[in-house]
Amino acid sequence: MLTVTPPDSKPQDASTEVPGSPVAGGPLPPGANVAVATPGGAVVDPDDLVSTEKLPTLVDRVQAFRAKYEKQEMALFFFAGFLYDVLTLSPVDDALTEVQNFAYLAILAGLLVLEQRYPEGVEPPKLLAKVWRFREDALHFFMGSLLSAFTLFLFKSSSGFTPLLFMAGMFGLLVANELPRFRQLGPVIRVAVFSLCVTLYFASLLPVLLGRVGWWIFTLSVAMGCGSVYGLLRVLKRWRPDEKALLRTVAVPGFGAQALLLGCYFLGVIPPVPLAVQYSGIYHQVKRVSPGVYHLTSESQPWWKVWTAFHHGDQDFMVRPGEQPVYFFRIFAPKGFEPYRVRVRWFHDHPEKGWTALGKGFLASVSSNGSEGGYRYYAQPGTTPKPGDWRVVLETEDGHEINRLNFTVTEDTRTEPREEKVEVSVLKVTKPLALEDWQKLQPPAPVATPAAATAPAP
Repeated sequence: MLTVTPPDSKPQDASTEVPGSPVAGGPLPPGANVAVATPGGAVVDPDDLVSTEKLPTLVDRVQAFRAKYEKQEMALFFFAGFLYDVLTLSPVDDALTEVQNFAYLAILAGLLVLEQRYPEGVEPPKLLAKVWRFREDALHFFMGSLLSAFTLFLFKSSSGFTPLLFMAGMFGLLVANELPRFRQLGPVIRVAVFSLCVTLYFASLLPVLLGRVGWWIFTLSVAMGCGSVYGLLRVLKRWRPDEKALLRTVAVPGFGAQALLLGCYFLGVIPPVPLAVQYSGIYHQVKRVSPGVYHLTSESQPWWKVWTAFHHGDQDFMVRPGEQPVYFFRIFAPKGFEPYRVRVRWFHDHPEKGWTALGKGFLASVSSNGSEGGYRYYAQPGTTPKPGDWRVVLETEDGHEINRLNFTVTEDTRTEPREEKVEVSVLKVTKPLALEDWQKLQPPAPVATPAAATAPAP
């Protein structure tokens, strides 16, 4: 039987019908093996409908998550390191703190060596293959932790504008430590930060071990920092004989950081760690009433002067003829620290000359009393101050500022007695206590009883 194809029909290859697809509105043939396809699409093999793509592992999902939230991860590592130090940082003379910081420096040195030994594109050793992807995060976590620790030490030992500049630079490094551009600079910046951390570590450790501060202590710390950079160079030279590359990536940033630190110290920018003023105030009278107990007398302020709630004593000083302000301070030095001297200097904001020093200052001999509360001392300017803005500055003997306190002097024309407020400074409490609160803490006085009658002698 012959079948004639109509003239207007299309060849089978050009037909838009998909073989095996059901006719719209019509029933399926019994037992038909139907492949689902869209109009105009090609025939789909049922086996092709089964996905052959490898399912992502947990590590792959973690890496994809990290790539998606890279900036958030950097911020997390930054704040984790800083918060860890804020919560766990002990006093500068704590042995565990010094051991911990030394361990961090050793880990940093090892990571820097490994980074130079196995640069990008070089397969790491099999032992480190699984954790190698986290090396950069570890580098910046330990750098952030060390920088935050030293920033906190410096914060405790500084006041005024100039030391704050150095602290601002340290905090800037903390922030830059987490920025992508900072990380892309690679070992140049990391070596500089490592060099800086080594010197600041010894600058805080050596005064504790030797029991004194001074320019030669800091110079010795810089020398030890230079030694660490030189040791890093010697180790890396075994694997990277290119001296120009080592000079550019290790020597220049490492020794450059040391030169910068030494210059900052002699300019008075770096505070004298580990000395720290824990409290200071201006008072009308300071009196030692018993061993370890001082009465600090200031003028009571009216309720509407709300800003005076943040003052220490009489920073709004009302002066009468013959009166002098008293600068009271308590300064901390580690246990076993040798007796040392500090200088108290008074400055007046002269209307024409600006800030003018009142004499050469007063040298006070202080020492470490083995208490967390610090050693207490007080000083006066030696004359009745003129009305205006004043400043008292506490320095080391070689001129490094430890503390400053601003106050205003106003002439008091009143004749009636002042309403006074008395606070009590005790040995182990940093801030003074209100007199009423201190009296509540005192044990009750023993009640006197009449003497028992004695029996007559036989």
